[in-house]
Amino acid sequence: MKTLAATILALTVLVTARPAPAYVVTVATSIPARSLTDDTDLKAALRSAVEDVLQNAIAFVPTFVTVENARVVGDRLYILIVVGDGDGEATMRALSGGDGPGMD
Repeated sequence: MKTLAATILALTVLVTARPAPAYVVTVATSIPARSLTDDTDLKAALRSAVEDVLQNAIAFVPTFVTVENARVVGDRLYILIVVGDGDGEATMRALSGGDGPGMD
């Protein structure tokens, strides 16, 4: 009888609880590597690529943006970007013990 009551209580809590939406997205993009002649060009190209992703691929207001990886393959620079909102940032912090992307 106690098990049945505990099960009903647990199901009631689970059914009525609504998870808060947390957004964390990993986006891959690329830019031509031939146009990168120095550090200034690289910084400008990275900024432009990140801004393009934020304007055209993300439908929420991000609180953090992290460039996770960048590699030159052939004549292109491929960039892996992680973007998240406030709830996603808290989730990443909880999952990683406080050292996740975008964390201080």
